[in-house]
Amino acid sequence: MSTDTPAYTPLYDPATDGRAYVPPLDQAIDRARKVLDEKATANIHDTDEMLRAAVGLEMRLRSLVAALDKEAGR
Repeated sequence: MSTDTPAYTPLYDPATDGRAYVPPLDQAIDRARKVLDEKATANIHDTDEMLRAAVGLEMRLRSLVAALDKEAGR
């Protein structure tokens, strides 16, 4: 097994990509629903659209989980 650094840059690095702002849970849910609606019509055969959808959904999912954790006191 190699200990070399990966040949790519990960979408999220917890060491450097901390969130300073966590939205209230109701806002996080609304934003997640909006992005789900926006990305639902993305063309699966269009690489650029799929990349934009993946990044947008990942960002909203992280925000939603952070809001849930904050509400739960974690």
